[in-house]
Amino acid sequence: MRRCPPLRGRTAVITGAARGVGAQLARTLSERGARVALVGLEKRELARVATELSGETAYWHVDVTDADALLRTARSVEALFGTVDIVVANAGVAGGGLFRHTDPEAWRHVVDVNLFGSVNTARAFLPALIRSRGYYLQIASLAALAPTPLMTAYCASKAGVEAFTHSLEAECAHHGVRTGVAYLSWTDTDMVRAPEQQAALGRLRSDLPWPTRRTYPLAPAVDRVTDGIERRARHIYAQPWLRAAQFLRATLPSLATRNARGAVHELESHPPTPEPAPLPAQAPAVAGPVG
Repeated sequence: MRRCPPLRGRTAVITGAARGVGAQLARTLSERGARVALVGLEKRELARVATELSGETAYWHVDVTDADALLRTARSVEALFGTVDIVVANAGVAGGGLFRHTDPEAWRHVVDVNLFGSVNTARAFLPALIRSRGYYLQIASLAALAPTPLMTAYCASKAGVEAFTHSLEAECAHHGVRTGVAYLSWTDTDMVRAPEQQAALGRLRSDLPWPTRRTYPLAPAVDRVTDGIERRARHIYAQPWLRAAQFLRATLPSLATRNARGAVHELESHPPTPEPAPLPAQAPAVAGPVG
């Protein structure tokens, strides 16, 4: 007898669903039986992803930094599908460069989208998750485990969402709500490809030890994330070796500092003009690992 898809009848909300990790996660969750609510900034891309899904789906054009819009979206999703069982806070942007050379507003924008966008997502959907005894998953990054020079805003925001989700866990457990954090290393998305166009960040990556310098294929990483969603896992590692990085995290910042000296010197010798804006992401609000 054919096994029933494990997520059949459940509604999954994905922010940053227009491209990259979010779009691939939508495809995989749909294949495994979930109804999928796509949330993001790129209306045309959201519509395209929706047409690719095999099951019931709808999309909402929303900026995750707009808390009121997310509250309205949460009510709309629950009204349409009847329940919200899974929420994946995946939206994010990245920015790179020496901290003292970056535009303060550009730096703040990365934190606003990645950290406060996730907080807004949790605040909007938590009442529905309490009603369904559901599961909240935060997409984090290797950057939460190993802060990387030249990506101060991104690393700060990913460490922040990791701590936020772990703090939220104890507040939600007695309601039957589970929370989890997914860690991804460099995964093949628009967000990850963009920094490789900058010589200093490319140099930084080339100096990293294997396996941290590799770019990993998207589909297997998202399959592992989806497996974790099915288990309602507390920690999910899109690349298996990241589990070891979790235990070595106290030593990783000093290793990153040693490896980054050449790239930092290069940027100090040739400061950017004008000051860099945030690097292009998978979409104006999409996810990505250091990710």
